[in-house]
Amino acid sequence: MLADRRIRRRLPWRRTSLIALGAVAALAAEAPSIVASGRAEATSPEWLRSAPRTPDGRFTNPIGHLEHGSPGVRLPFMFRRLATVFRSGEGAPRLHAGSEAHFFAAGSQAATVTWIGHATVLVQMGGVTFLTDPIWSDRPSPIPGVGPARFVEPAIALEALPAIDFVLISHDHYDHLDLPTLERLADLNPDTRFYVPLGNGPLLREAGVEKVVELDWTGSIRHGDVSVHCLPAQHWSRRGLRDQHARLWSSWAVVTPERRFFYGGDTGYFPGFVEIGEKLGPFDLAALPIGAYAPRAMMKSSHMNPEEAWRAAQDLGAQRALGVHFGTFDLSDEPLDEPPRRFLEAAQSGGSSDAKAWILELGETRGF
Repeated sequence: MLADRRIRRRLPWRRTSLIALGAVAALAAEAPSIVASGRAEATSPEWLRSAPRTPDGRFTNPIGHLEHGSPGVRLPFMFRRLATVFRSGEGAPRLHAGSEAHFFAAGSQAATVTWIGHATVLVQMGGVTFLTDPIWSDRPSPIPGVGPARFVEPAIALEALPAIDFVLISHDHYDHLDLPTLERLADLNPDTRFYVPLGNGPLLREAGVEKVVELDWTGSIRHGDVSVHCLPAQHWSRRGLRDQHARLWSSWAVVTPERRFFYGGDTGYFPGFVEIGEKLGPFDLAALPIGAYAPRAMMKSSHMNPEEAWRAAQDLGAQRALGVHFGTFDLSDEPLDEPPRRFLEAAQSGGSSDAKAWILELGETRGF
């Protein structure tokens, strides 16, 4: 039943309601931090290295501080987010017909991807099964009833998932690091591992999720015959009022002897895609964020538009590029159905590339 597909968020009331509401205003719509961090002098900085930090120990990007528009852009955007309660959901993704997915048994070498919703995909490859940024909650928000609500349910109930070997978390924003979902996944399978960028481990451990591994950019770990690589992304982090950039953000690659998979997390377009492609590519499949890009004056540095996502797929040497991070929640100004349309159009006008652009319906599974 639909009620089984999602998790209603539980709030540990450690903060006052006033602080929580302030966090929602800054975070639920992914409003950016404006803390200065010093701009790198190099015009083409190296990305494949340990994540840089500011003198006070906060994480930053190799290009330094990300610009996110003037207050005249940001404040009207926040007021528009308050009006999303009246949005109809027209153009939201559809549930795939016959979406009761049939998953491969543990140890299968088959390679498949299933879109659950938002940035959550379930991948089976090289004998392992894993999830990216799983969110089954109704709202990506620290308090019930506040923040953007789902337009579409998760395609598959948590209890209907196969055994999950590991989970990849890209950063600490509430629509990517959803603690109630992570707690439930840990309860369902005590053997599940959770791979997170540096600084995110305490969030999970405080919630009772114990099997957590933190990695820096270019760090890697073996999971049986599979290698998992923590990689750069051009983004930012913030979960409360005073923790901006305290935790790292990342993309991920999962590599087996037969297949290579890339997950972009949340990111603006950056030259590091070329470096990643040269080091670990070409990739059989890249799952890339294509939504939450408007208004561009605010979003450009930290969220790719569909055309930039397609360019990133080319940089990575991806044979197939799956568009994700759109249509599930109302996080920005573009129409819900615009990201997939523009992504496919970008691929069609992309010239001689043999790569394929994929847009899946919710619950749809494809082999790669």
